[in-house]
Amino acid sequence: MTLLAIETSCDETSVAVVRDGQVLSNVVSSQMQMHAEYGGVVPELAAREHLRNLLPMARSALETARFEIRQMDAVAATQGPGLPSALMAGFQAGQALAYALRKPFVGIHHHEAHLYSPWITGNPPAAEFADFQPSVSLIVSGGHTMLVHVESELHHRALGSTLDDAAGECFDKVGKLIGLSYPAGPEIDRLAEGGNPKAFLFPRPLIAAMNDDFSFSGLKTSVRYFLRDHPGILDDPQSIRDLCASVQAAIVEVLISKTIRAASRMGVRCVTASGGVTCNRALRRALAGACQRQQITLRLASPGLCTDNAGMIGVLAEWKLLRGQPATDLEADVLPNWTLA
Repeated sequence: MTLLAIETSCDETSVAVVRDGQVLSNVVSSQMQMHAEYGGVVPELAAREHLRNLLPMARSALETARFEIRQMDAVAATQGPGLPSALMAGFQAGQALAYALRKPFVGIHHHEAHLYSPWITGNPPAAEFADFQPSVSLIVSGGHTMLVHVESELHHRALGSTLDDAAGECFDKVGKLIGLSYPAGPEIDRLAEGGNPKAFLFPRPLIAAMNDDFSFSGLKTSVRYFLRDHPGILDDPQSIRDLCASVQAAIVEVLISKTIRAASRMGVRCVTASGGVTCNRALRRALAGACQRQQITLRLASPGLCTDNAGMIGVLAEWKLLRGQPATDLEADVLPNWTLA
């Protein structure tokens, strides 16, 4: 099966061609620089850029994969969750293309695609679902942090999610307080490499709570008060590095503690992690160390599949179609607040 996939849930326009579980092309156009001026994603601007980029991105994906559009057996696109206007750009384009080709169309849950992205590995990337095993999955991105119990192929249950600020939001909001540009997560990661994670003590929200939910708004507020009470600290480059390392350590400790605890409670011997924040080097190192100590298999999404991309959308869509799941109605609408069951 050969499938064209589209992803436009936020500020990345991505188109991919997937054939028999292999990602033949996965082109991504980021709007990061445009939105940095505003300190966050502007939905109207994002939607406009998606409309501008979709056609050239589709052409690029097809050329890279060495396929023509008429050779596609199906079309997939992100249906939700995400920014409504951004979702509509890609979803309706996918519906129109599927109608014109008279081929099946599949609307995909963005977080579900992240959920299974750690099973796409190699270069070029290809699905390794033959090695699939039950797991607890940490999905941690800019706007969402959640734990999911994956019982079997395409059967999963959300254990807990974000109550207020997600981990990625906390990174970005702390970065704004420090004076870093948007998105601040990668810059905090870079600065933290030269800092002392024990220099300043910040709270670990809900780390001892016997649930699988996350809350990082209190940590952000704690940093705000810390900066208020320590005027001039941002004038010292080393103090900034120490601050970044200390905040990052608090976030990472919460994520790992709750993930390992959930895996132990659910009796699984595999943990997966995906989403944009999974690119964070400290998180990847600490999660690898924790899983090794607990003798748990760890599967991390490759960095290229951590951020929003159509490759993971296409692989999941193909997987669903091959297992007999029905196609999406061509009159279906986007689901901006679609929750992961």
